[in-house]
Parts: sequence; C-alpha cells; structure tokens
Amino acid sequence: MVGNGDFLHCTGLCADIPITVNKHTFNLSLYVLPIQGVDVVLGVQWLQTLGPFVSDFTIPSMQFYHQDSLLTITGTKPSSVTLASYNQINRMLHTNLIATFHSITIIPSQVSSNSPPIPDTQTTQSLHPDLQAVLQPYIHIFNQPQGLPPNRPHDHHIHLTPAAPPVNIKPYRYPHYQKEAMTTIILDMLKEGLIQPSNSPYSSLVLLVKKKDGSWRFCVDYRALNTITIKDRFPIPTIDELIDELHGSVVFSKIDLRSGYHHIRLALEDTHKTGFRTLGGHYEFLVMPFELTNAPSTFQAAMNDLLRPFLCKFALVFFDDILFYAKLSKCQFGVSSVEYLGHVILAEGVQADPSKIQAMVDWPVPKNITALRAFLGITGFYRRFVLNYATIASPLTDLLKSNAFTWTDAADKAFTALKTTMTKLPLLTLPDFSLPFEVTTDASLHAVGVVLSQQSKPLAFFSKKLTARLSASSTYIRELYALTEAIKKWRQYLLGSTFKIFTDHKSLKSLMTQTIQTPEQQKWLTKLIGYTY
Repeated sequence: MVGNGDFLHCTGLCADIPITVNKHTFNLSLYVLPIQGVDVVLGVQWLQTLGPFVSDFTIPSMQFYHQDSLLTITGTKPSSVTLASYNQINRMLHTNLIATFHSITIIPSQVSSNSPPIPDTQTTQSLHPDLQAVLQPYIHIFNQPQGLPPNRPHDHHIHLTPAAPPVNIKPYRYPHYQKEAMTTIILDMLKEGLIQPSNSPYSSLVLLVKKKDGSWRFCVDYRALNTITIKDRFPIPTIDELIDELHGSVVFSKIDLRSGYHHIRLALEDTHKTGFRTLGGHYEFLVMPFELTNAPSTFQAAMNDLLRPFLCKFALVFFDDILFYAKLSKCQFGVSSVEYLGHVILAEGVQADPSKIQAMVDWPVPKNITALRAFLGITGFYRRFVLNYATIASPLTDLLKSNAFTWTDAADKAFTALKTTMTKLPLLTLPDFSLPFEVTTDASLHAVGVVLSQQSKPLAFFSKKLTARLSASSTYIRELYALTEAIKKWRQYLLGSTFKIFTDHKSLKSLMTQTIQTPEQQKWLTKLIGYTY
C-alpha cells in the first residue's frame, strides 16, 4: 500500500543488487513496482539495516555509520512554489486531469573555449582585442566553482596546544530577521560541498555581518579556537615591500579571487575542530574558513609555491589577489593604473586610494576612544604619505593615554589639520635601486621627521614622537636618533646601497653628508641600527 491508500502489485524481485551511495556500496534486494520518476526507492526495509542514524529534514540530510565510516547523504530541497500554484496542481491531481507530476531542473552548461566572453565590466567590454584573445582560452576560471577543491600539499592543518579541551561555546539567540538568511547560506554551503553535518565536540559561534550591498556575510567566531591554536610563523609580505617591486612597470593587471580561502581544503583529521552550531543544526567545514588564525599563512604559502617562478618578476601575491577561480567583475587587465591594497599604482608612482581619503574627510568628530582609534587607524595606514604625521596627530594620540576621554581644542585642531593634510597627499615615486637614495632628517623637541627620496622626489615619509627623556636630550642626540630610526625603517633600501644624508645640524652634517658606500662606513651604520636610548 502506498501513501494515497492504493495498492501497487509487485511484478518481480531483483536479489543482491549493488547500489553505490557516496562511494559506499550496499547489496540490496529490490522489488519491481510500476512507479515513475525515480529508478530506485530506498524505503523502511533499507533503513532498518542501517541501525541508528541522524536525520535533518531542514537540509535534508542523514548520517549513519557504514563499515566503521561515518557516511553523510545530503539531498536537495524541492524548489518552492507559490500557494496558488500548489493549490492548482493539487486540484488537477485529485480530478485526474494529470496522471503524474515531475520536476525539471535546468543546469547551465559549462562555457566552452569557443563561447563568447562573459559580459562583465572592463574585463571584456573595453579590452583590446589582443587581450581578449589571451583571456579567451581561460574564461572558465571566472565561472562559479563547483564542489570541493582538490587536495594540495598546502591543505590547512589546525595544530592545537597539548591537552587543550574542545572548544564548546554556547550559541547566541539570533534575531528573527536573520534566521531566513542564515538558513539560505547554510543550504548554499551544503549544496556547494563546503560544509557537512557534524557530531564534533567542538562548537563555535556564528555571526551574520551586513555587507555594503545589503546581503549577509557568514562569519564563525573562532577566537576561542584560535587561542589554543599553535601559531604559524610564515612571513606575510608587507604592502610596502610589494609596492617597491613595481618600479618600471607601465601596464598592470589584477586578479581578485572568488572566496579564495575556500579553494584550500582542510586536512581530514582537523575538520571536526571547525564545528559550529546554528539554529538548523551542527556543521563543520571541509574547506578553510576565513576566520582561522593561521589561514592567511596557509593561503600565502600556497600562492607563493604556485607562482614561485614568477614572484617579483612580473607577479605579486597578497592573500587572495591572485590564483584559482577569479571574480571577473573585480579583475583588471592591461590598464595604466590599478587599485591595489588601498593604493592606486601608476607608472609614475603610487598614491592613496581617493575613496579612502573621502572616508577620512567625512569622518565625524570622535565621541570615544574606540572611534578615535578607528580614525587614527585609517589615517595611520597612509602615514608614509604624510610629512611629520606624528607631530600633526600628537594631540590625538595623547588622548589615547588618558583615563577619561575629553575632546579638547587642541584635539579638535589636530583632527581638522589631519583631515586637511590627507586631502593633499603627494604622489610617491617607486624606488629605483640603480640610483642613490637620499635621507633628509629633522628633529624637534617633540618628534623626529625623515624623508626618503631619489632625485629630490619623495619615496616615503617617516615620523615618530619622542619620549620625555629624548625630548630633554641635546640636539645632537635627537638628530642622531632621527638618523638611527630612519636606517632601521628603511634598511632594505639603504644597506648595501649608495645613499646621502641631509641634516641641518652642523655637527652631524660635517660627519655624515658624504656618500655612504665604504665597508667601514656601512659597518658603523649597521652598529648604529642597534643603538638605543
């Protein structure tokens, strides 16, 4: 008997038929029935052979052990229909107007190498035909990736401190308006194979963060897990180091990845450590989440190894700005200027991103320490463009040390002055290591300021507040301190290169304005780097 009360007559029995589910084989006896729509129906008789199992009908999915392995079967939700459509179909079925009802899913075919480019922004519409011809054979890398990435030598591992207990954080009560968004995101990640249902003893919190476009970003709070994770020591390049490699470049291209970290697999033995709990159940990642403490190191190492023959020759790598599947709308090819890591790169040099400058200009007067730190953080990111930044911002940084936040006239003037300065940032020249460098120092009673330049064109500015003891020191000491800090800051440029020092202090000027290039002088400068006060 079936669900509507009718009886189906069996016309045969097929014994010991091998059925493969998720690479696991089951030998089943199947009855031949006059049904349509599917090839095999696994019913209660099959379920009884499995023993205990866990089902989650919101996904839908089921988990059970088979041959000592945990097997997870994830299905797909039927497409939703409107209530009116449902009622109409129901009437047609009960009045025998239709015999059977089937669902058809249209799956887009893969773009072949002969297909026209996907229309999207500058990358295809306005490119030179020669560039389009270069991109055409690789247009498939701009498709939405499907399924799990392959295992690679840099699969991510989570090494925990010995004897650390599993992280198990009680979940938040999520706002009602986020529930639907969270359910949708979970279903999408299950469908893409990025996560799977979990029975792990680990459980971290989930947060939804609003994006600029109004959609939600799914974030897992792994702070507790990160606390007990042994930190990697892989060197992450600085933005300054990357930009220094661009001298002489005239034409630029940028590749931005689509969910770059999700192209790195988690080591199988560590997936359970990423367990997180939502309203719909308990899950774990099969790919590397963005929030893990060592994720940047793993990703940078993977990209460096992949592009090692090309690094610092014609390719630069910073996290997910190159490699694997790319997001076409964020890529640029063959352009004369490119936005890169908060900067605009041109053949003539580098300048601050105008959109970031406007954000500083529009910044409201800080009402507390947190808002002030945020303002100093965004302006400090561009301090290499600012002459005497430390002096200008001094009244603001002094407020960070006070116990009570009190906005003073001096702070207000500094706030306005810093905003004005940020609207007049210069274009910085990219370093040419075939030319001598110039270091110009100056020291006041409160701070030191230094300019690194070539042929009188600035490469970078550096400034630093003086301690009370240094402020009380002689002019000679303050000037020598400025020089020492400059060499510490820019040793990658100066040591092993020819450079000149310019200072207004006569005692230093007579000693050090000559070109520094002899072994004895470089030995003295190397010792000077370790000199502290």
